[in-house]
Amino acid sequence: MGIQGFGSSLKPYKNPKPHLSLQSSLLPLVLILLIYPNPPLSAAVELNPDHQASLLLFKSWLQDPSQALSTWVGFNCSSWAGLTCHNQTGWLISLNLTAINLSGPIHPALCKITTLETLVLSHSNFNGSIPRCFGNIRGLRTLHLGFNKFSGDMPGTFVKLRHLRELSLNNNQGLGGFLPSWIGNFSKKLEKLDLSSNMFTGKIPKSLFYSESLEYLDLGNNYLLGNIGEFHQPLVFLHLGSNQLSGTLPCFSASVESLSVLNLANNSIVGGIPTCIASLRALSRLNLSSNGLKYEISPRLVFSEKLLVLDLSFNDLSGPLSSKIAETTDKSGLVLLDLSHNQFSGEIPSRITELKSLQALFLSHNLLIGEIPARIGNLTYLQVIDLSHNLLSGTIPLNIVGCFQLLALILNDNNLYGEIQQELDALDSLKILDISNNKISGEIPLTLAGCKSLEVVDFSSNNFSGALNDAITKWSNLRFLSLARNKFSGALPNWLFTFQKMQAMDLSGNRFSGFIPDGNFNISLTFNYNDIGPRTPKEPLLTAIQGPKIKAFGTVAGSNELSFNYDLFSAVGIDFSGNLLHGEIPAGLFGLQGLEYLNLSYNFLDGKIPGLEKMQRLRVLDLSHNSLSGQIPENISSLQNLTLLNLSYNCFSGVVPKEQGYWRFPGAFAGNPELCIESSGGNCQMESIPTQPAKAFKEEMEDGPISVWVFGVSAIVSFYTGVVSMFCSARVRNYIMQTKV
Repeated sequence: MGIQGFGSSLKPYKNPKPHLSLQSSLLPLVLILLIYPNPPLSAAVELNPDHQASLLLFKSWLQDPSQALSTWVGFNCSSWAGLTCHNQTGWLISLNLTAINLSGPIHPALCKITTLETLVLSHSNFNGSIPRCFGNIRGLRTLHLGFNKFSGDMPGTFVKLRHLRELSLNNNQGLGGFLPSWIGNFSKKLEKLDLSSNMFTGKIPKSLFYSESLEYLDLGNNYLLGNIGEFHQPLVFLHLGSNQLSGTLPCFSASVESLSVLNLANNSIVGGIPTCIASLRALSRLNLSSNGLKYEISPRLVFSEKLLVLDLSFNDLSGPLSSKIAETTDKSGLVLLDLSHNQFSGEIPSRITELKSLQALFLSHNLLIGEIPARIGNLTYLQVIDLSHNLLSGTIPLNIVGCFQLLALILNDNNLYGEIQQELDALDSLKILDISNNKISGEIPLTLAGCKSLEVVDFSSNNFSGALNDAITKWSNLRFLSLARNKFSGALPNWLFTFQKMQAMDLSGNRFSGFIPDGNFNISLTFNYNDIGPRTPKEPLLTAIQGPKIKAFGTVAGSNELSFNYDLFSAVGIDFSGNLLHGEIPAGLFGLQGLEYLNLSYNFLDGKIPGLEKMQRLRVLDLSHNSLSGQIPENISSLQNLTLLNLSYNCFSGVVPKEQGYWRFPGAFAGNPELCIESSGGNCQMESIPTQPAKAFKEEMEDGPISVWVFGVSAIVSFYTGVVSMFCSARVRNYIMQTKV
C-alpha cells in the first residue's frame, strides 16, 4: 500500500551551549545567544571560516558528477548550495544535500561543525560506515541519512544525541546488526525513528515500547524477530511489516485516539483479528496482509469512516464476508478493500455496494458463491474490481456500467455464463478485461469498439463463437490478447499484426481457417525488439507461455485517491496452434526479432521454413503436426536462446548434420519419414515412427493373443505413418482442406 509519511521538521533548534570550533570561545557564544535567543537566519552572511574549511574537506572525499557543489566557493553562505547559517555568527545551522547524486565516504571533518541542528544527506550514494563522530554534534535535532549505501551497525555514539527529534537511516541495505537497547530512550524528544529497509536483526528493544515522545516508528523490511508487544505511547504511524515477527495482534490501547497508519504485513502473526482493533478511531490505513491470521471476522469488527485502506489479503481467514466492515458517509469511507487470497465463503453481501467511496475491490482467490451483486454499479468511484478465482455464477450484471471510471474488470476462473452485454462499451476507460475460464458464450459485440483504452484482454477458455470483427481494431493500446480455447471460426483478419504495443497474442484451440495474413509485421515494437543482450526472465518461459499473470494493484496517497497500476507477466510470443490454418508461413513472421515463443502446431501449414537468423531471442519454436517440407534450416542451431524445438510430424527431408547440435532437442524431428538425422558414428538415422519387426501373419496368429495385440499396434502405427505421408501430398492435402473448412 502507498502510505504517506510525515514531513520533516527543519526548524532551527535553540541550543544554549553549542560546542564551538577550535578558534571560537564559549563565552562570546553564550553572550550572543543571550542577546539572540532565536537565532536569526539570513541569506547574506559570511560563513564561519572553520566551518568552511570542514566543508571543503568533506567535499574533497566525494564524487559530484552533477557539479552540485560547484557553488562552494567564497565566503557568502547564501551562495553555498544546501547551507543555512546563523545571521550573526556565520555558524552553520543546517546542511541539506538531499538527492543531488553525491557519492563516497563522509569525511570526519564534518563532525567538527558542532553547531549543526539539521543534517540531511539522504537520497544519494554515500557509502562506508556512518561516522561515529556524529555523536559529537550534540545539538542535532534532525539527522536524515536514508537512501544511501551505508554499511555496518548503528554507531553507539548516537546515545549522546539527547536533543534528536528525527532519526532516519532507512534504505541502507548494508546497515544492520542488533538494534541497541538504548534506541528508545537516548533522546527524550525523539518523535520520528525510521530504520526501515535495512538488515537489522533480533528483537525489538523494550525501550521502543515505552518511548514517550515517539510518534512515528518505521522498522519495516528488516529481519526482526519475536512477538509484537503492546506499545505504551500514543503512536501516529507504526510500520513493522516485512519482518519475521510472530505472536498475536495486540490492541494498541495507548494509541486509540492517535494511530493513523498500522502496517504489520508480511510477518508470521497468528490467531484471529481482535475486535479492539476497530476501536482505533483515527485509523486510516490498516495492512495485515501476508500473515497467518485465521478464523471468522467478528460482525462487531466495524471500522470508523476514517479508514481508507483495509488489506487483509493472503491470510487464512474464513467464514462469510461481514455485511458491514466499515462505517461510511457521503464524504468519507473505504477507498481500497482487499480480502483476496483467503478462505471466505458464502455470497458477496449486497451491503458492500453501500461503500460509496470505494475505488478498489479485491475479493479474488476465495470460495465465494452466488452472483455478482446486481447493484455493483452504485459504486461509481470504482476503478478496480477483482473477483477472480471464486465459485461465482450468473451473468455479468448490466448495472456494472455504472462503474464508469473502471480501469480493471477481472472476473476470470468462475462459473459465469451468458453473453457480453453490448452496453459494456460504456466502460471506455477500461484497461484490463479478463473473463477467462468461465462459460460465457456468443460473439464479441461490435459495440466493444467503444472500449478504446483496453490493454489486456483475456477471453480464453469460454464458449465464444463467430468470426473476429473489427471492434478489436479500435483497441489501439492492446498489449495482450487471448481468445484461446473457444469456438471462433473464419479467416484471420488482415489487421491482426497492426497493434504497435502488442506483447503476446494467443488464438490457439479454435476453428480459424485460411491463411496466416501476410501483413505488416514491423508495426509491433515488442515483436520487433532486437536487443539480444542478456535477459533474466521473471519466471520460467514455459510457465509464462501458458498464460499471462496479471497483478493489479492500487496505492492510496494523502489525497485519498487511488493510483492504479498493473504488472503483466507474459513472454513475448504468438500462439496460433490447434486451428485449421493452411498455406505457407509468411516469411515476415520469422523476421520478428523480439519473439520469445512461436507456436503454430496442429494446423495444416505447408511449404518451407524461411530463414530464422533474425530471431535471436526465440526460446520456444513449435511447428509440429503440420505438412511443412524441405530441409531443416541450418540457422536454427545458431539460436543460442532456443530451449524447446518441436518440428515433429511434418514432411521434412534431407540430412541433418550432427554438428548442428540438434541433440539438444530430443524427439524434435520424430514423424518425418524422409528426414535423416546423422548419428555420432556418421550413420543416417531415419526419423520415421518406430515399428515392431514384422512376422508372417500365420506365425503371429499361432503365437497367441499377445501377438495379435502386437499386430494391432503395428497396424495402427502403420496407418498413422500413412496419414502423415498423405499430408505430404499437396493433392491429398488440398482435397481434405476443401472438405473440412
